[in-house]
Amino acid sequence: MAKIKKGDLVVVIAGRDKGQQGRVLEVQSNDRVIVEGVQRVQRHTKVAQSQRGTRTGGIETIEAPIHVSNVMLVDPESKRGTRVGYRVEQVERDGRTKTQRVRVAKRSGKDI
Repeated sequence: MAKIKKGDLVVVIAGRDKGQQGRVLEVQSNDRVIVEGVQRVQRHTKVAQSQRGTRTGGIETIEAPIHVSNVMLVDPESKRGTRVGYRVEQVERDGRTKTQRVRVAKRSGKDI
């Protein structure tokens, strides 16, 4: 189970953008995440014409993937980086009792 998911607020703990916070836009299968406003790089795309006649291309600034070990989840209470733990809860649905794992911030103990 991944500790960081799409939509989470994270802080960068290493690299060029250390200290910046942003939302996770995408979690990739190779242990990399794309964070909004972090690790911005310039891509040079070839100028082409679309079907409607509009010109596309030029220099675009996009977010590049960053390794998941270089980001840390932001604690909802203290707004600082925190590790992620899990708490197992018993949930009753349709007369059955199921176990459910809930992500918990190690710093404050609050649910994420």
